[in-house]
Amino acid sequence: MAPQGVAIIGGGIFVKEEHLPAVLACPQLSLKAIWSRSIKSAQETAKLIPGDASTSVDLYSSDSGEGKSFDDVLKRPDITGLIMALPITEQPAYIEKALAAGKHVLAEKPIAKDVETAKQLIAKAQKIAAETKATLSIAENFRFVQGYSYGAEQVKQLGKVTGFVVRISWSMQTDNKYLNTAWRAKPEYQGGMLLDAGVHFTSALRKLLGPENAVDSVIAQTSLIQSYLPPVDSINAILKTKSNVVGSFIFSVGTTLSAFDFLIACENGSVQAEGSRVVTTRGAGQNATKEEKTFEKSNGVKEEVSAWAESMASGTPNPQQAPEMALADLELLEGMLTSGDKDGARQKLELQHHV
Repeated sequence: MAPQGVAIIGGGIFVKEEHLPAVLACPQLSLKAIWSRSIKSAQETAKLIPGDASTSVDLYSSDSGEGKSFDDVLKRPDITGLIMALPITEQPAYIEKALAAGKHVLAEKPIAKDVETAKQLIAKAQKIAAETKATLSIAENFRFVQGYSYGAEQVKQLGKVTGFVVRISWSMQTDNKYLNTAWRAKPEYQGGMLLDAGVHFTSALRKLLGPENAVDSVIAQTSLIQSYLPPVDSINAILKTKSNVVGSFIFSVGTTLSAFDFLIACENGSVQAEGSRVVTTRGAGQNATKEEKTFEKSNGVKEEVSAWAESMASGTPNPQQAPEMALADLELLEGMLTSGDKDGARQKLELQHHV
């Protein structure tokens, strides 16, 4: 089967460093166009395409004049799908327009700035899909990181989950390249960097816990340690699952502490997952045995792009990229942020069955 034509929508850091290489490495895809809000950004992205291949990729932007707009990309019959990475508050409108034009979309996480907006987007996408057959997929690359998939398998083998701890913390400095994009420096959405990065970690936790341990409610406190990371940069939360298991979720981008692990306690052992490294402990006490498994380091982007290409070819969306999955990731994080805004008031969750 001939490669399917795709366009990249956006020219930011993640497009340049991750999406572009992933598309070029996927034999099932052929990059036909790049659109960005500025022609400068589109040109900078195209320069990263090796050899003469860049000459076959057409550039579009909001400031390129007639015939070079986003709408013009959508008119091209040789483009089947779009990979989209735009500012959080702007992306849903572009998604809807692309789906209406009959283009499949792989859109960067988070699905939207809040749960209500995400619900509206999903409802519109479903209505449009009934007419155009175009599908919406959400790019949550942590679902394609081998360590979390393997860790989830180990958790299932060790019996009932009895507790869990998530510890994610680092110091985001003022010169951080992501922080210095204009829409992130002055966020017009809840949580700031905690929303932008945090859905990765709620996604990984939900994968490790599995549907039988879906989170039912949360209580949390949030704070702002660094004034340049508004509105908040730290979460300390207690999560309770439908199976009455209690765990903690500690996430900060404004601390001098450094941590990155997911710890899941089970009846017959425990699992510590760190993405490319998973330590499984079987048993307890002096009789416990440890098994460490390492994987080639990957953030899952090439794998998720390949999975999306396969889904377009087969006509069957990949369940790991379902919008409802991204909605549940967002709901869990929004519950913690909302609880923090309300000084620890318990927030009931309704969408966590999407695992």
